[in-house]
Amino acid sequence: MLKSLDSLNITVIAEDTVPYESPLWGQHGISFLVEGISGESSQCVMVDVAQNFTALEHNMTVLGLDFSMLDTLMITHCHYDHSKGISLVLEATGKEDVPVVAHSDLFRLHFVTDPFLMHVGIMGSDSRQRIEDAGGTLFLTSEPLDLMPGLRSTGEVPRITAFEDPGIALKTIDDGKIRNDLVMDDISLVANVRDKGLVIITGCSHAGIVNIARYAMELFPGVPLEGIIGGLHLVEASDEKIGKTVKALVDLNPKWISAGHCTGFRAQVKLLEAFGDRFEPLSSGKTFRI
Repeated sequence: MLKSLDSLNITVIAEDTVPYESPLWGQHGISFLVEGISGESSQCVMVDVAQNFTALEHNMTVLGLDFSMLDTLMITHCHYDHSKGISLVLEATGKEDVPVVAHSDLFRLHFVTDPFLMHVGIMGSDSRQRIEDAGGTLFLTSEPLDLMPGLRSTGEVPRITAFEDPGIALKTIDDGKIRNDLVMDDISLVANVRDKGLVIITGCSHAGIVNIARYAMELFPGVPLEGIIGGLHLVEASDEKIGKTVKALVDLNPKWISAGHCTGFRAQVKLLEAFGDRFEPLSSGKTFRI
């Protein structure tokens, strides 16, 4: 029997945009505070930490939240705008042995060469040792992992669709050879909420949001898709790719979508046209109660 949550709360702690006349700070990156509740049990998960701890801490304070709330930290993929400051967040919890959930390839060398050579993966300030010294316990796996019954990381997502790709040219070095990097470490968080359905929380969707959604539904067979929240990495996508992605999402029929960060304005427009008031752009401080 599939396990489910009684309710789910999501707060956008960091995102590229902020509401009009808001005291919150924006930054290029994303971070969610996710609380799964089942009976007397609950789990508070921070999904990604964006890239600027000062701005993240500011928004937590403005929103009346505290890092000591965190039970688990999940990193959706290695990119700096999702992972820079892991150690600082762990230190701010004041706890020991905080689970840090991510893909087993999280710490590989990861870089771009356009417009110039630049490392864009996990920074030295968030090395394995520094994370552990800050109180983190690494749970690195390519397989799905339950954070609590009804709340599961996808692990590595199968790449099935012909039109989806990571959305950016990335590289790594393997045995001295430069290789294209397909961001296979891209994972998402899936919540199964009783009487509602599946809520997918994604960082950048480098695995492809359609691939992610279909795989989430395989992990929880027979459960409808309630909502999708996160970055869809369509900011530099062709009109053809955006069109195919939106059409496939319409076919999957989520009740709502909230997308921002790397989604891109053109894709947001197409989502609004397709979903109407079932779509809304992300911004720092936005909350969801499911």
